[in-house]
Amino acid sequence: MPQLLNYLANGLVFSSIIVLGAIGLSLVYSIANFANFAHGDTMSVGAYAALVTLGAVGTAGPEILELPVGFYAALVAGIAVAAVVAVLTHVVVYRPLDTDSIGMLITSIGVAFVYRAAIQLQFGNDFREYDVDILRPVPWIEDATGVTLTEHELAIVVVTAVLVVGLHLLLQYTTLGRKMRATADNEDLAKISGIRTDRVITSMWVIGAGLAGAAGVFLGLFNQLGPRMGFDLLLVVFAAVILGGIGSVYGAMAGGFLIGMLNRLTPVLSDVGIPIKPAYANAIAFVIMVLVLLVRPRGIAGGDGG
Repeated sequence: MPQLLNYLANGLVFSSIIVLGAIGLSLVYSIANFANFAHGDTMSVGAYAALVTLGAVGTAGPEILELPVGFYAALVAGIAVAAVVAVLTHVVVYRPLDTDSIGMLITSIGVAFVYRAAIQLQFGNDFREYDVDILRPVPWIEDATGVTLTEHELAIVVVTAVLVVGLHLLLQYTTLGRKMRATADNEDLAKISGIRTDRVITSMWVIGAGLAGAAGVFLGLFNQLGPRMGFDLLLVVFAAVILGGIGSVYGAMAGGFLIGMLNRLTPVLSDVGIPIKPAYANAIAFVIMVLVLLVRPRGIAGGDGG
């Protein structure tokens, strides 16, 4: 049982990263109406922006959840830089294009290569780590449950929960949220109703890329930083969005949680006698995704259409 709890705790942390990435990708699809293949590399941009900021501000000073305040300053910088880069890309590349969703998708692949090349040019191909101390398991969690959840991982889960709740409040209870939902439902009708859809789309890029930047920072904290870190996670994020229901933000949350959990629970299969190595975790998650889609073709939050 303690080992299973550790798998679940690890899955919760990994799911938090997937959920942040999936929300941003779903927002872009629902409002801009194309699959943004540069989303994974936007995560990398945020991670490396945080690395530079953390090196500049240092780790001295008070701590929150056993992480230095400098790390949270780096997190904010990662979110901001990812958002600014995405908005500039929209203004310079996406908005001037007169093409369909397939053309936008192909363009986003090119944008992803540009992002990655810029990171490699500046930082090289070597793996890097944030300059924060290696932290011990949270004592009160370990004493109560036997789960070895570090302060790093606890911070990832807590901050992700704050960001997700904040996004929910924005979408449901603010004027911008209502405009975003209206634009996602029918952009032409939203324009006729007087909604400045260009501003809504800009806001979408800020929010979606900002969440991707946060996911990248947390991915670097959870593992290591590398130029391909976001790209390597992109298919898993896409699987979460498809499982949840393409274009549904809340479906992306549910899909991200399920895919992340399934990914980290793969070792349980070996424990019960099914010889599947953890290296096949992504494949198992995709198989589960296909099985769910056979029952619900539009995903978890996409209705019961066939």
